[in-house]
Amino acid sequence: MEDVQIGFTRRAAVKGAAVVGAATALGALLPGTASAAPSKGTAEPGVPAKKLPTSANGWTIEKEANHVSTVWTRPVAGTGLTVDIRIGDAEEILVHVIRRFHYEVEELPSGDLLGWQAIGGLRAGAAESNLASGTAVRIRPGASAKGGLFAHQELVLRDILAECEGVVRWGGDDAEVDESLFYLVPGPEDRRVRQLADRLRGWGARPGEGAGTPVDVLAPARRSEADRLARAQRAS
Repeated sequence: MEDVQIGFTRRAAVKGAAVVGAATALGALLPGTASAAPSKGTAEPGVPAKKLPTSANGWTIEKEANHVSTVWTRPVAGTGLTVDIRIGDAEEILVHVIRRFHYEVEELPSGDLLGWQAIGGLRAGAAESNLASGTAVRIRPGASAKGGLFAHQELVLRDILAECEGVVRWGGDDAEVDESLFYLVPGPEDRRVRQLADRLRGWGARPGEGAGTPVDVLAPARRSEADRLARAQRAS
């Protein structure tokens, strides 16, 4: 009777371990999970783990989209557009920027929005490298030169950036101007990213708030904050 009990216990333990292992493997392949790609451990004690390459803003670069990756093709609600973007907080923030641009600055056809791009076609260390981590987008990629927006369009754009509280930067303010580029400034551990994303999620859950809701970009408080942020980002 004792042998039977021991045998049963061992078989149950092996079966349980197999189930846990399968669940872990499956979780690594599903979009939206925290473990979209396995981390690289150390080969032996005392040897530091190999650091994964990152884009200019400190987010991990992805080799491809839609396959064992944190970057997936996502819809931009209300626009008919899709974009390859880093799922989670980055998606929440950048999709908000895209939607407001589409609604309030200029309606975008499908060819005027680009997201993730392989690092091989980008300059490592430059702002455009953020495309490779899925934390940047190009809006109207053919209009990267300075002066591509009318004055009233830039006024709205400045309001969008102020709404993002400096978490998103416009390439039009960079020393090497690229007016098509919008990217996250803080790294993945910066709490400002999660705080902004959570605020935008809250807006999305309540009628009459968020992208698509009419706002007065000329209201003194909004205009003042937009001008303050513009001066700060131009200076940096």
